Amino acid sequence: MNLEQRIQEELEANPALEQSEEDDFGEEKVGEDDFSADEGAATDAFEMEEYWDSYIEDDPSSYKTQGDSYASEEDKTMPRAVESSFHDYLEEQLSTADLMDERERAIALQIIGSIDDDGYLRRDLMSIMDDLLFAQNVDTNEKEILKILKKIQRFDPPGVGARDLRECLLIQLRLESELQEHASIGTQFILDLATRIVQTYFEEFTKKHYEKLEKQLNVAEEDLREAIDEILKLNPKPASGYISNSSNNLNYVIPDFIIVNRDGELELTLNSRNAPELRISDQYRDMLKDYAKKARGNRAGKQEREAALFIKSKIDSAKWFIDAIRQRQETMYKTMYAILQYQYDFFLTGDQKKLRPMILKDIADITGLDISTVSRVANSKFVQTEFGTKRLKEFFSEGMQTQEGEEVSTLEVKKILSELIGVENKRKPLSDDKLTDLLTEKGYNIARRTVAKYREQLNIPVARMRKAM
Repeated sequence: MNLEQRIQEELEANPALEQSEEDDFGEEKVGEDDFSADEGAATDAFEMEEYWDSYIEDDPSSYKTQGDSYASEEDKTMPRAVESSFHDYLEEQLSTADLMDERERAIALQIIGSIDDDGYLRRDLMSIMDDLLFAQNVDTNEKEILKILKKIQRFDPPGVGARDLRECLLIQLRLESELQEHASIGTQFILDLATRIVQTYFEEFTKKHYEKLEKQLNVAEEDLREAIDEILKLNPKPASGYISNSSNNLNYVIPDFIIVNRDGELELTLNSRNAPELRISDQYRDMLKDYAKKARGNRAGKQEREAALFIKSKIDSAKWFIDAIRQRQETMYKTMYAILQYQYDFFLTGDQKKLRPMILKDIADITGLDISTVSRVANSKFVQTEFGTKRLKEFFSEGMQTQEGEEVSTLEVKKILSELIGVENKRKPLSDDKLTDLLTEKGYNIARRTVAKYREQLNIPVARMRKAM
């Protein structure tokens, strides 16, 4: 969308740049004879001959953005559904919240918009109050904002809207206590003990002063261990436990690349729908030819030279812009082609287990591009395959060795991890320790903390949050 807007702005600002609606632009080109000025032609601050020479060297008629690597409009591209964002999910819950009027809803929306990607509200209430006053002309106070924040803190996922880690854990413990309202006295005792530790002895807990906690709380070691375990089950990043399952609010993206399997040979093209074809205006080319003829006959006066100077500036600007767009396209194509070759077996079969370990440096070394450039392409572009439309970054992963010494992609490990969780007993979901043991049995020696990291990257919540009645 940003690219489309930038192109539209340039088209409006520069009359020498135009968007072509046809593939055939004609065979006529400006010949070198049109630009040979007679000796003795008038020279000025603007040398027309010098410009014509550079014009001959880089004929504007050849300037267009699209080449053979583009897919035609006839190619079918399937838009990819992108699920609603974390903030969209929070806004959806406003409809069921106990908010009295539009004023409170406006305050709630401002609060939600201030929540970061981890699920925390790190913007102070005074700043939110100022934002509402200046941006929406809503005059409020900290007490009213806090009242609405407390309602948002009851939204899913548990812990959202907390202002720090301590509050995040307390919110989750209080919600869990409500869910366990009819549980055994022992369960309620452990939850109450965990809440008291976080609320009153949070510093001792974070420093692992367990003996001190045992004395101050006057509880048995076993009870303290259970309470600590209950705290450690909580999610310190609420947004990481969010899994979008909304089918009502879907956005769509048009893929940047298209890969087609033609009898076992993969063909890569850029999707022409993402950027219009740009070229130098025929009208400006013809005007330049006319001034060239006048100069050749030594009939170019001051007005003609000024007009030629104007045309030169516009054509130069158009050429620069087309070059920039073309360079962008070449960078994209070069990056995607390297990825295609590196992961050829996957694009042929769609089998995720055939994905090779691949990092940004691998593609940067192949293409000669900077790692940061490869990263920008990988993080923002999509490719359409016969197995679905995917973001390029999905093909990047670190490598690890199995017990047999075979190098595999961490994407393969994540797929197996996802499969294990997918078939687990939802009444007794698998803990990270148990998942680690199961992966080890399959030949993947990874640490528990790595399993937890992969689980978070897959947007799979902790075992307690996956538990079903």
